[in-house]
Amino acid sequence: MLSSLFADAAGPFVEFAFMRRALVATLALSLGAAPIGCILVLRRMSLVGDAMAHAVLPGAAAAFLLAGLSLPAMSLGGFVAALVVALAAGFVTRATPQREDASFAAFYLIALALGVLLVSLRGSQIDLMHMLFGSVLAVDDAALLQMAAVASVTLWALALMIRPLVLESFDPGFLRSVGGPGGAAHMLLLVLLVANLVSALQALGTLMAVGLMMLPAAAARFWAADLLKMAAVAAAIAAVSGAAGLLLSFHAELPSGPCIVLGCGAAYVLSVLFGRRDGIAWRRWRARHHLAA
Repeated sequence: MLSSLFADAAGPFVEFAFMRRALVATLALSLGAAPIGCILVLRRMSLVGDAMAHAVLPGAAAAFLLAGLSLPAMSLGGFVAALVVALAAGFVTRATPQREDASFAAFYLIALALGVLLVSLRGSQIDLMHMLFGSVLAVDDAALLQMAAVASVTLWALALMIRPLVLESFDPGFLRSVGGPGGAAHMLLLVLLVANLVSALQALGTLMAVGLMMLPAAAARFWAADLLKMAAVAAAIAAVSGAAGLLLSFHAELPSGPCIVLGCGAAYVLSVLFGRRDGIAWRRWRARHHLAA
């Protein structure tokens, strides 16, 4: 019984090459993006991920106008545009009393509007939808190599800088007082964030990419307290949600990107309800247990 269910579930991945490519793409994105999402949750920068995802659009759109649907050009354009938004928001935060979240919100709204306007100058409605929502079922070899490279560099860089990143999250003043690389760690986090969003551009688009990054990280918080365990749980949730979303998309003939993100959303809701760390059901059970004792 179980073996037949497994065979039916794995059938599309065995039979169709484009499904195998999509599965590998979601696994690579999960390994790189989910740990970044965990650090953003830890640093209370969850909305920054959403802002940077929107900031990618004008650079990718400008590259699309100049070079067409060229993955290297659009990736480079999106990377540069997102870094410009990050630097501009950081400058406004330091030069004015405005908080960082408001600065990021302002610049990402400007970037989103500019990107949509640029695509509409020469592209069609289909081009705009492709850039906003991606097409993971159409991922090619070049995109897979880029995702694998970004995920590998991300994991290596996090292993190298994890202590400064965590310390700056809890006590940035102490890190500065001992001459630690607080500014470099923050900039590295932003670069890795942008790189992972750009690598997900073709597969999930600018609007869906952040869902695979932030929803598993938010869900993992209800299962693990340690950052490394949290990152592992988040990556597992993202990978399983990606595979489930692809199967739902295949069998129900629905868009793949939204299905993947909805899978992540379902994992988040289940974690909120039943997670062993502050999940609603778990907290109520503990409260009843203490009252009975």
